[in-house]
Amino acid sequence: MNAFFSSLARRWSEAARGRGAKIDDPTLDADVAEEILELARVVAHTTERRFAPLATFTAGVAAERLRASKGALDPGAAAAYVREVREALEREAPTP
Repeated sequence: MNAFFSSLARRWSEAARGRGAKIDDPTLDADVAEEILELARVVAHTTERRFAPLATFTAGVAAERLRASKGALDPGAAAAYVREVREALEREAPTP
């Protein structure tokens, strides 16, 4: 996605190796990233702001679990999955 995330991906892989595990560098698709950022925005403005990072973490865990259960998940499907939940949260949010 960009140099920061490429470097961060390598750090995750290196840290895993330090724990005796080999993982592929995690990648971040631009469309998925956009949906996760939108999820963070919605959560930060409809609940406690501090919940936004944990909400985005659970989005990543859920997307990975969906991918594992289906055998594969293309980035467009992952983005749509996150969008579906984000839009539901947005619809349920009280109007300011």
